Amino acid sequence: MSKSGVNYSKQNETKLKSEYLSFFEVLAQSIGSIAPTASLAFVIPLVYGTAGNGTWLAYTFAFVAVALVAVNLNHFASRSASPGSLFTYIVNGLGPTAGFISGWALLLAYLITTSAVICGFINYANVLLMSIGISIPLVVLGLIGAISAWYVAYKDIKLSANLTLVLEGISLISISMLGIIVLIHNGFKIDLAQLTLKGVSPTSIRIGLVIAFFSFAGFESAASLGGEAKKPLLTIPKAVLSSVIIVGIFFVIFSYIEVLGFIGSSVKLNAATAPLDTLAKLNSVGFLGPIISLGTMLSFWASFLACANAGARLLFSIGRHGIVNSYMGNVHDDNNTPYIAISVISLIATLVPIILICLNNKIFDIYGWLGTIATYGFLINYALVTIAAPVYLYKEKELKVKDIAISAITFIILLIPIVGSIYPLPAYPYNILPFIFLAWLVVGSIWFVIQKVKNPSLVSNIKIDVQRINEQFKSDKKNNYLRS
Repeated sequence: MSKSGVNYSKQNETKLKSEYLSFFEVLAQSIGSIAPTASLAFVIPLVYGTAGNGTWLAYTFAFVAVALVAVNLNHFASRSASPGSLFTYIVNGLGPTAGFISGWALLLAYLITTSAVICGFINYANVLLMSIGISIPLVVLGLIGAISAWYVAYKDIKLSANLTLVLEGISLISISMLGIIVLIHNGFKIDLAQLTLKGVSPTSIRIGLVIAFFSFAGFESAASLGGEAKKPLLTIPKAVLSSVIIVGIFFVIFSYIEVLGFIGSSVKLNAATAPLDTLAKLNSVGFLGPIISLGTMLSFWASFLACANAGARLLFSIGRHGIVNSYMGNVHDDNNTPYIAISVISLIATLVPIILICLNNKIFDIYGWLGTIATYGFLINYALVTIAAPVYLYKEKELKVKDIAISAITFIILLIPIVGSIYPLPAYPYNILPFIFLAWLVVGSIWFVIQKVKNPSLVSNIKIDVQRINEQFKSDKKNNYLRS
């Protein structure tokens, strides 16, 4: 749909390369957005800063919660697919207004996550260069990382996916080696302080849990490739759930190993500039440090790429629906990528941390602030898709008692990080971050009302467009679309 409210044509919609990406390439999108290596290096230390010996428990809880969200999400992903991902799913369940709130919150989440991970890239690029005596301004490092990632995203989604898969794979292999070495170096002893939660309070776990959720943020981004995946109704649900299981197990195990490896160190886990590098030195394999730091830097770069791709496809989708400027829905004639949306996301995501760096803020602080705001956007979407799932199944006459039970349990669990992130309000500046996110929702809601006034058929056209996509997939199923 253009700004005038005219439904966009099917011909324009299919300019994205349909049936283009394999399961592993779609899986790479979710894993790249999660950026497990980056979380091991940046987020686990942040969780430890509050949860201490309960870090592994915070990750276990987050793992279970996100897996349940994935189950709810897959009710939609196994029946319909589009670049709008959660926006489209929630429109199916709760209608266009709730869908807009979802899309607007998710857009900020992807945008700000993209900003956060470029901070990680800057930090590790700087650590590596300083180790060989080279000093480059942080802003310049950020521009190098962002521009190179933008170009790959602009050029080809398959190239993006394969690069992400290779970079994350190599990095995780090297970190796995380090984890095994740490266990061997410690004689495979059981850390009773962690298992008995020594010094851990309910409050510290609560705060740590909120941060742990950010480690999983982006697992759903495989759904943004609904217009480009091969057999999307099979590929996307499988990629979504697989990404959660793979990284969830990895996070729980390695959060325990990282805490174990820092026992007896004069530097605390949450105070180390390059925690994994320090961990390698503490366990007499310092030569692995630079390799892991390089892998971590590239993981952050791959995460920028994946998040920019996911955010761009969401912006592309709402641009096609006429909610934002219709130019966001344009596709490059040769590359078949939503190049304008990619450029807008990449530009804004780069400017935010650059401005904050120029204001003399520390990289770790910027990452924490941006990650917290992004987490609000993801949590709102996970809660909405959990509510929408049984409603959608009811409309489709497929609702079962177990679906209601899973949805209710998931929502109750999600309330813990949602409420815990805002009450009681944390210390400054984290106490103002919920209000920044709320302001974003208010501005978006006002914008949506204005668009509905300018185009009275906006809501009905969104419903028609989404329903048309659903009917197309139902037709494909009848024609044995899913038969191998």
